[in-house]
Amino acid sequence: MALDLANYREQARDAIKAFWGNREAAARKQEETGNIDRGTRGAVTAGNNLNGFLALMQSLVRANGLHDAQIHIDKGLVVLPGYFRPTKQWDVVVMRGNRLVAALEFKSQVGSYGNNYNNRTEEAIGVAHCLWTAWREGALGDQPRPFLGWLMVVGDEDESRRPIRTAQPHFNVFPEWRDASYIQRYDQLCRRLVKEGLYAAAALLATPLNSAETGAYAEFSPLSGLEYFVTTFAAHIAAEASRPPPPEVTPLVQTHT
Repeated sequence: MALDLANYREQARDAIKAFWGNREAAARKQEETGNIDRGTRGAVTAGNNLNGFLALMQSLVRANGLHDAQIHIDKGLVVLPGYFRPTKQWDVVVMRGNRLVAALEFKSQVGSYGNNYNNRTEEAIGVAHCLWTAWREGALGDQPRPFLGWLMVVGDEDESRRPIRTAQPHFNVFPEWRDASYIQRYDQLCRRLVKEGLYAAAALLATPLNSAETGAYAEFSPLSGLEYFVTTFAAHIAAEASRPPPPEVTPLVQTHT
């Protein structure tokens, strides 16, 4: 059965339009109420800037035959166990009965690149390592390896594209990091997250600040591109759909005598 990529490019453009539209609406609302966050934070505190990408993932699940999946996006239902901390809230959790099919994380950054790039990087590495260790130790039950995905939307602007000097006081950094812009750093991060097996797919989309009407975005390498992300995700979903559903778990009943 051929994979169905759910017209992902058009859906991605719609998601980018919504991303900018939601940012602008959130910023206007905070200006009207007089509750203005510092910098660009006021544009992102609404919390739903990337809902268009959630819709794309939902389309891919349904289009590739996993009709009995439960696709969770509500805060109380996207909690998964960790190993180095008790739990972690993901953005999308796809379940099939008691089996974790996929966990997805979507992030964005526009402005304040120097303050937030390292935080985003450390978080992406840490949450994946924490979940895989919990999976290894049996926290998810005896199940196949789930799909982990990480998607990053970055503002495509002078600040994110200019070369950044890298300090090397004691040892030389890898050549690809020298004078790399924040977009180049995110591209390297996505590719290495996949190569190291932390995520099945990690995508970077850079979108110009005037893309609310066009939904324009750029990609930078095949491994960090959206096509690889959606194709890998769709293949995982199709493979899960070909398996028998997991058996129902009978609750443990305590008998008192």
